[in-house]
Amino acid sequence: MQHQPEGQLRTSWGHFKKYRPLIRELVTRDLKVKYRRSFLGYVWSILNPLLMMLLQTLVFSYMFRFDIPNYPLYLICGNTLFNFFNESTNMGMGSVLGNSSLIKKVYVPKFIFPISRVVSSFVNLLFSLAAIVLVMLITRSPIYPTLLLVWAPLVLLFLFCCGMALLLSALAVYFRDLQYLYGILTMAWMYATPLFYPLSQLPGFMQQIVKLNPLYHYINCLRCLVMYGFVPGPNTWFACIACAVVMMVLGLAAFRKLQRNFILYL
Repeated sequence: MQHQPEGQLRTSWGHFKKYRPLIRELVTRDLKVKYRRSFLGYVWSILNPLLMMLLQTLVFSYMFRFDIPNYPLYLICGNTLFNFFNESTNMGMGSVLGNSSLIKKVYVPKFIFPISRVVSSFVNLLFSLAAIVLVMLITRSPIYPTLLLVWAPLVLLFLFCCGMALLLSALAVYFRDLQYLYGILTMAWMYATPLFYPLSQLPGFMQQIVKLNPLYHYINCLRCLVMYGFVPGPNTWFACIACAVVMMVLGLAAFRKLQRNFILYL
């Protein structure tokens, strides 16, 4: 029994490699559907975070007057990662239900559907990184060598979101109301994440609670690499890696157990 999670990961990775062309097709379909009939197309992946950053900068830097150096860059780093988390987990949650007709007709490993949704959101995230680069250029932010490590928190967050998507997609088959409740949860999660406010503004006990939030560590890691030019300490890396691994194992274990009766509820 102790080797079950490892065996699950090995089996899932084998299926992932075998059905990689199908995943590519699903990702391509998601991207085409998202930008279908859109005049600007993929440019929205850059414009959307920029427009949100401008709006929030006006609201929070002038009305609430948070004293954060290079506030636009601080905002867009946090918003970009949180938007990826929010989009990928929401899309992943409805992926099994949305592909129920295909699941009933042919056999494919069902975990491919939530994973493909996270991958398509990750592609959007990569486009959104151009918005961060533009803000850095406009605000004349220093270009640090630590930018070469930006891929690390992104990959770890990707794994965390894959685990979340697997867990949510399996639960949503049995509990359809989860799709509505999750919207409330992500709103609370957004306010519990230092996206537009500094952690130092919170009381000491609240700071400790916020540090239990996995997204805090991923966003803090990105900000350290992009804004401040230093590599975060081992505690931050441990938190990022541990959250990704635990959520991935938990998501795979729950999905494998619950998928046995999917056909009865689809």
